[in-house]
Amino acid sequence: MPVADAPSTGSGSTGTPAPGTNKGNSGPKALVVEIDGLTHAALVDAIAQKRAPALQSFHVAPAWTGGTNGTPTEQRLTDGPSWATLLTGTWVQRHGVRWDTADQRIDAKLAPSIFALARQNAGAGYKTAAVTANPLYPVLLTNETGTVDAAFDCAGSDACVTDHTSQLIEAGNDLLVAQYGAPANAAASSGLGSDAYRRAVSDTAAAVGRLLEGIARRTANDAKEDWLVILTTGHGRDAFGAATGLQTRDNKTIFIASNKELAGLPGTGTAVPADDTLLQLAAATDIAPTVLRHLGSTPAAASYGLNGIALQGTTTLREPTAKTGADRDNIELSWKLAGNTDVPVKVLRDGKLVATLAAGSTSYADYVDAAGDGNYSYVYTLVAGDTMVSLNARIAYLAPVPLMPTLATGLVTYHTFDTLPGVDGKAGASTLAPWAADADGGSLLADDSMRTRYRAKALRIDSRVANASGMSGYRIRQATDVTSDAGTTAFTIGFWVRTDATCSQGVSNGGTVIANKNYDTGNNAGLAIGLFGSCELRFNTGTGSVRGEIKGAHYLSAGQWAYVAMVIDKAGLAMDAYAIDPARGVQTGHVALTPALVAALGGLKNGIGLNEDATGLYYKRQSSSPRGAMDFNDLAIWNRALSAAEVANLYKAAAPLSTLLP
Repeated sequence: MPVADAPSTGSGSTGTPAPGTNKGNSGPKALVVEIDGLTHAALVDAIAQKRAPALQSFHVAPAWTGGTNGTPTEQRLTDGPSWATLLTGTWVQRHGVRWDTADQRIDAKLAPSIFALARQNAGAGYKTAAVTANPLYPVLLTNETGTVDAAFDCAGSDACVTDHTSQLIEAGNDLLVAQYGAPANAAASSGLGSDAYRRAVSDTAAAVGRLLEGIARRTANDAKEDWLVILTTGHGRDAFGAATGLQTRDNKTIFIASNKELAGLPGTGTAVPADDTLLQLAAATDIAPTVLRHLGSTPAAASYGLNGIALQGTTTLREPTAKTGADRDNIELSWKLAGNTDVPVKVLRDGKLVATLAAGSTSYADYVDAAGDGNYSYVYTLVAGDTMVSLNARIAYLAPVPLMPTLATGLVTYHTFDTLPGVDGKAGASTLAPWAADADGGSLLADDSMRTRYRAKALRIDSRVANASGMSGYRIRQATDVTSDAGTTAFTIGFWVRTDATCSQGVSNGGTVIANKNYDTGNNAGLAIGLFGSCELRFNTGTGSVRGEIKGAHYLSAGQWAYVAMVIDKAGLAMDAYAIDPARGVQTGHVALTPALVAALGGLKNGIGLNEDATGLYYKRQSSSPRGAMDFNDLAIWNRALSAAEVANLYKAAAPLSTLLP
């Protein structure tokens, strides 16, 4: 262990202060005692049986360690990683200690120790010290120089730990970390239920009592000395007293005991939870920030980096998580708040503020806008009231596909379906309304067809909502109808659609997705997109006696959003059809049209029905086509033929066309 002003080993007398005086500084001081092998149950039992009289007044709470199973924070529940967490307030993802081997070192750049962070408060002039029984521990800090003023490797002797720590307390050191090992040795050799283990626990409690006596003498001499004493253990043990390192509940269970009442220490005086609610309690990473706050040395939010919270806080931030969003261009952060939650939550990424959220917020999606596809790492810091916590996040970033700018060209009708009543994004170009005012089956629902950042609302049209005459559905009426306008030589109708499971059950007659005709037969004049058994889409035009149709080539997956487009080239006498489905992929079709079919495209000239035909009474007439719900989003009409690349881009981008509009 590196030393600033003292040798790394040795006994060195510190002298005896004159009566009524203290060596060293007054003010806040801290002692952290790690007792390897001491379980929460054994500590509680020793206190209850009066075998630890010096600890009777301590506030004891179960806590946890080892990081979160199955995430980059998960670490072995053995001595080296656990000691590194105690000293740095971080998990293995930052401190880097993975094994109990002599080659392991704490990453001093990513995870400076509690000693280094305390000394950043240069004005306080804190003196730091560490005394350890486990010979594995001193080497962990050898990458960090000049942060520990006195360090003693007691080479397995707990008596040495008590003697040197007592001397350092008397000498006026401000931050001390002491480590005992006798309970761990007894547990490993004799088990947790043995007399040897109970004696080791009692003896260690008595040794800690000697340290507390030294603190009591100092505070009696100087009322301004304010000591925080925290007792803990590195990791739990299995039922046989062994340290297996596995992520079991027994191994993850530790304790935090404090001489002070800490507002953010949950579970004080309670038993260890029998389930995963253990992870809602304090963690080993909370010890370092708690000590630093007591010493007035808490790093600024922009450089925080600790994976724990200071337990003095009146607001607590628990269970922070970070995962890649479904679109792979954002990181979804979540956390739990307790205590005083009436405070805004700030989110910092790599030290820079990216969002200030409303009081009580517990989630945020951060769109990182990286330079390009690849793997990226970030450090997030969450700040709520007087509490903050940091967590690391990684993302295999996929850059969003932007909408082609050409998609704004020729756009003549556009409905986002974000509000009701619906308003055309091209002012005055069309109206959207139910076929009958007394049969309004339209409702807004959460939109998950778009990329997460763009999600707003979608429109559900339920044809089961009908009036007394059987009228249902919605319709769009254009001021200039592209289907019949002589000046429009081509047009495209495109939209996102999602069906329920009705279509997958098989129906004897098709339903209507959109239609400007009477759809009792596809021969009738006009156009339609019908929905048939097995969720088949048919793209239909008719003259009144014959039809031009694409069928057997397009299918939807019930319950999933697909992009559908009908492209009609009047001048070129052709219709192209597209259905891009998440499970079935890109499905295309083509059919030639006759001049008669093109001349009849206007249908009833009564608007385009949605989940209905152009009469609003299709489902009444065709009772074998069961009424149901269809969801629509981002419906657009262009007065030109979109290319196959443009249609594919609409699906890949999954962004509303409104992002292209002024």
